[in-house]
Amino acid sequence: MGAYILRRLLLIVPTLIGIMVINFTLTQFVPGGPIEQIIAQMEGQGDVFQGIAGGGDVGESFAAGGDDKYLGARGLPPEFIEELEREFGFDKPPLERFLTMLWNYLRFDFGESYFRSVSVIDLVLEKMPVSISLGLWSTLIAYLVSIPLGIRKAVRDGTPFDTWTSGAIIIGYAIPGFLFAVLLLVVFAGGSYFQWFPLRGLTSDNFEELSLIGKIGDYFWHITLPVLATTISSFATLTLLTKNSFLDEIKKQYVITAKAKGLAETRVLYGHVFRNAMLIVIAGFPAMFIGVFFGASIIIETIFSLDGLGRMGFEAAVARDYPVIFATLYVFGLIGLLVGLLSDLTYVLVDPRIDFESRET
Repeated sequence: MGAYILRRLLLIVPTLIGIMVINFTLTQFVPGGPIEQIIAQMEGQGDVFQGIAGGGDVGESFAAGGDDKYLGARGLPPEFIEELEREFGFDKPPLERFLTMLWNYLRFDFGESYFRSVSVIDLVLEKMPVSISLGLWSTLIAYLVSIPLGIRKAVRDGTPFDTWTSGAIIIGYAIPGFLFAVLLLVVFAGGSYFQWFPLRGLTSDNFEELSLIGKIGDYFWHITLPVLATTISSFATLTLLTKNSFLDEIKKQYVITAKAKGLAETRVLYGHVFRNAMLIVIAGFPAMFIGVFFGASIIIETIFSLDGLGRMGFEAAVARDYPVIFATLYVFGLIGLLVGLLSDLTYVLVDPRIDFESRET
């Protein structure tokens, strides 16, 4: 198993390089870079995209020709533009910029944000608690509720309990996450009915003044609604996946034989069926965790005014803050690959009969 883990760890490096190559190449063809953004703001256009929408001269900044590379900067001295290029590193060829960035990233040196004058690593660490809170608690709650519910539905397949629970989770799955989040705000956060939970933020303003118990209670008080909004759509997929997996195993010959020998249903279910049925459920853990950790958190963070990695990545993409964009891609790519390896190790933990090394020889 050690050799397999080592091979997987070594594969992380070329995979991350491939991710960065694709994204770095794409950014070279996307108009409205950081220099164009600064030029647009200095000309009073807000940003380069507003200038395009208004049909103004800022749209010409996408063109390049002769010595006048940024045509929208006619009123700015060339020395100022050259200084901007040196500051952002755009005076160097793309290949040299990419290799420098890759070398720095391999050492976890992500540089400094173009527009926030702060280290990217400090920025990521500042936003990490929000994203970890959403991803960790949402995934944990989804698994703690969906797996027992799916097992119960498989055991009582076709009963009224199975029917009404299926209806309930399908309705929950059909409701978009952002709509459910707005509904929670309206009902429970002082919208029109109750004011049981705070409207925004991860902690209260007086958080530092609270006792340890008070801090824990304040944290869960703030995170309850965002976690519920993030988790609701996960119940249906995971519950039905667990149910169908257990149903498939329950019908197999070894289960019938075990029951014929007089083994208790609980022992058959959790001693024999559980190990085999849970493999397919575990396989979906990395995708679910990363999806909640990044993709779903963008909308939820915006609705609940939470300053996390998802919102930071979106704002960086709009502002063309390349160091933040690439650092976010790098961090989430690395997390995704490590979680994938963790999933394989969990396979072996659940079913020791699985041997990845023998499959590769």
